[in-house]
Amino acid sequence: MPISDKDRLLLSLLQENARTPTATLARRLGSSRTTVQARIDKLEREGVIAGYGVRLSDEYERGLVRAHVLITISPKASASVTRALSAIDQVRSLHSVSGSFDLIAIVAAESVSDLDKVIDLIGELEGVERTLSSIILSTRIMR
Repeated sequence: MPISDKDRLLLSLLQENARTPTATLARRLGSSRTTVQARIDKLEREGVIAGYGVRLSDEYERGLVRAHVLITISPKASASVTRALSAIDQVRSLHSVSGSFDLIAIVAAESVSDLDKVIDLIGELEGVERTLSSIILSTRIMR
C-alpha cells in the first residue's frame, strides 16, 4: 500500500517513541492534532501499524549476551521448527535466509551460560540438523 511522505515521517517518529503525545507529533509534522490522529488511525486500520511494543534501554541491552544462530533444518521441517523457536523466549527474531543455512535466529540471554543452554536447546529441536553460532560483541549501527 502506498503511503505519503508525511506518513513515513510519522512512522519514523512513532518508531523513535510510540508514546509521544499526538500534540507533539502534530507540531513536528506541521499538522493539526486531529489530522495526525486520523493518520495514525488510518495506518492502524490498513495494517501498516501492526501494534506497539516495548523498546528496551541501551543499558539493559548491553547487559545481555546476544548471538546470531544460523540453523539448517531438514526438508519440510520449517513450520514445526519455527513454532518451536517462537516458544523460546530468548529468541528475539527469526529470519528465513538463502544460502547454506535456512534460518538465522537472533538470541539474547542473561549470561554466556544461559546463552549456551539456549543454543543447545535449539540444536536439540526436532528437525534441526545443525547450528552455527556467533556471539555479538558490539552493535556498530542500529536503526
